[in-house]
Amino acid sequence: MSKRFPGRKLSFVRLTIMVVAIAVVAGAGLVGWNRFQDAQAAAASPSIFAGYVDVTATPTYAFESPVSPQAKSVVLSFVVADHSNPCEPSWGGAYGLDAAAQSLDLERRAARLVQQGGHVAVSFGGQANDELATVCTDPGKLATAYSDVVQRYDLDTIDLDIEGSALENVASIQRRAVAIAALQKERLQQKKPLAVWLTLPVDPNGLTAAGRAAVDHTLAAGVELAGVNIMTMDYGSSKNPTETMLAASIRAAEAAQVQVGQAYKDHGTPLGAESVWRKIGLTPMIGQNDVKDEIFTLADAAGLQRFAVEKGVGKMSMWSLNRDATCSPNYPDVTRVSDGCSGVEQGSALFSEVLGAGLLPGTAASAQATAGENSTAKAQMTQTPVVDDPATSPYVIWNESSAYVGGDRVVWRRNVYEAKWWTRGDIPDNPVLAAGSTPWQLIGPVLPGDKPAPTVTVPDGAFPAWAETTVYHQGDRVLFDGHVFEAKWWTRMDSPEAALQGSSNSPWLQLKNDAVEKLLNAASK
Repeated sequence: MSKRFPGRKLSFVRLTIMVVAIAVVAGAGLVGWNRFQDAQAAAASPSIFAGYVDVTATPTYAFESPVSPQAKSVVLSFVVADHSNPCEPSWGGAYGLDAAAQSLDLERRAARLVQQGGHVAVSFGGQANDELATVCTDPGKLATAYSDVVQRYDLDTIDLDIEGSALENVASIQRRAVAIAALQKERLQQKKPLAVWLTLPVDPNGLTAAGRAAVDHTLAAGVELAGVNIMTMDYGSSKNPTETMLAASIRAAEAAQVQVGQAYKDHGTPLGAESVWRKIGLTPMIGQNDVKDEIFTLADAAGLQRFAVEKGVGKMSMWSLNRDATCSPNYPDVTRVSDGCSGVEQGSALFSEVLGAGLLPGTAASAQATAGENSTAKAQMTQTPVVDDPATSPYVIWNESSAYVGGDRVVWRRNVYEAKWWTRGDIPDNPVLAAGSTPWQLIGPVLPGDKPAPTVTVPDGAFPAWAETTVYHQGDRVLFDGHVFEAKWWTRMDSPEAALQGSSNSPWLQLKNDAVEKLLNAASK
């Protein structure tokens, strides 16, 4: 080469340019490879939709009968500390776990949703009542409380909703994180991994200082977070008055994504941008928010859904599925938040369908597992006759000759049904009747461990037998055909038989078992 190009030498400047060029190419290649790895990691975690259900709200929301495919994935809310026993989990402080099974049939309804390919998670905390870790200071009892809920409902996903004063309680945040990390480790050893979402309030600038600290404490304790779910709602004075709810929510999401990414980096596990977005959940409060002037519209929902799909957020949710309906005309003030409607005119549209479009219900793993379980169950049903056993059935076995009134529950072919009105001889699982025609509502399957519900035996003489010629006044109680009835008004010669058959015009009201039991207990004192 020296002969062909005499005198040409590789100068220091040229050498420097060459080295820089090689470094740039190598760096670009490394960046490209990192982005590829980030995209692959993000793709391994599907974006999901799961709407919150307020379990103790009135009227009771029938989540086991989903109104849309997107509503088949639910986050049942909220498990909190029992008012009298701070280390005992309860639903909203109103029902213990056993009471919820009996009064709300919660486990059976959850099982029914899973039968249909749905997914069930549970949220601890919320705005009202006391989250377990804030009042249960015994580490062992706290861990047991969380574990009891996870095992009872066989959960693969839980949500920790920390807000209000609980967010400022650093000691409880640390207790909770330690307990949940231990529970995750235990479940993993049992080959039942547990996904954990941390739900926190935000303003349009992202997580608050207390929220960022909660993320840090949770990661420091070793909790493997599925993600940080931000409540894009109730911004108050932090939102610019001219800013839309959609714009404020997007701004909050973008800020939170940066904050969560920094938290992982600070804890020695840096993530790529796409992977961090998979660690973000968005939960708007549909329709009328708690702040009077804040209304999250269907148009806002469509915009947030587009943003979520574009960014690849890990989870979209909403508060709540109970509220996903237009308020009826008899609800006088739609600016006052309702548990049962959104406060905006929805027409035939559903917020769950708009927000959940393009997202998977539940988790991919749970959906695959459910599909496998359903296939196995169907195969077993075709091979083995279904036999109802009174010894393991929570309610009486349906009988063709017996009459049932609205609210009565029976077991038929290993499923529990509730009568919608008086019926006799109508098979509960008649496949040719439309939902509006059948007198039976399917509640859910008979569960492992079920046993007959306790029956109330009325002792002889506890109530007088109904007599045709006796005059009865409002509040008088009688015994007829083994059932206790109470007079609604003055009556004579009106048999309680009509009430037994479900007539609303009867002067008699049939008392349910729990009411009869209370009367008998009061009489024995």
